[in-house]
Amino acid sequence: QVQLVESGGGLVQAGGSLKLSCVASGRTMTGYAMGWFRQGPGKEREFVAAISWPGSTDYADSVKGRFTVSRDNAKNTVYLRMNSLYPEDTAVYYCAAKMFSTARDTTDYNYWGQGTQVTVSS
Repeated sequence: QVQLVESGGGLVQAGGSLKLSCVASGRTMTGYAMGWFRQGPGKEREFVAAISWPGSTDYADSVKGRFTVSRDNAKNTVYLRMNSLYPEDTAVYYCAAKMFSTARDTTDYNYWGQGTQVTVSS
């Protein structure tokens, strides 16, 4: 049983930064890959970034060079640092978990958080 809770969303001006956190229940994240997805108004949920077990990363082209995904296994937490934000980054951001390797399809992930709202104003 895995439960995920996202936090860190909010309102930021274009060009600003936010850091999202996702805390997994339990004593360890051993073996899990963690993904970040987002869903904007009227859009489908899309892949943003992911980090595997043990720690290779993958990014959507739209966020490469701006977003950084990392994990702190001792804290059962995965982070998404978002820099140089654009209004089109506005969305509800979700973290998700699956075993081992990263993936870009939502259907590959077994566990999901409730999401945290990120709003970027111009």
